Amino acid sequence: MPDSLADLQARVVEFRDRRDWLQFHNPKDLAVSVCLEAAELLENFQWKSRQEVEQLEQDPQFRAKVIDEVADTAIYLLSLCDVMKIDLGQAIADKLVRNDQRYPADKVRGSAKKPHEG
Repeated sequence: MPDSLADLQARVVEFRDRRDWLQFHNPKDLAVSVCLEAAELLENFQWKSRQEVEQLEQDPQFRAKVIDEVADTAIYLLSLCDVMKIDLGQAIADKLVRNDQRYPADKVRGSAKKPHEG
């Protein structure tokens, strides 16, 4: 069974603490790092058509690069949550409730438009 978010966060914190990196982990720099890693993730898709990406999804090297960048982004996000005392699982659950209210399925099904956009 995969690790829970809490277990993964604990592993990230242990990794960080064993290297004495907490001194560098302030909210601003961690938020910057999340964005930088997300940009590196996005770079794998830059200038590629939907069809090209669908083909690349079968390429183990491409998938490995994407997986690494997803993991790097998540590690920094978990680090930010640790420093700011955010329960990521709870934050996601709460946001899903708000999104369910904001985007009622019967009003937005099959549309990329927001409800107020008609």
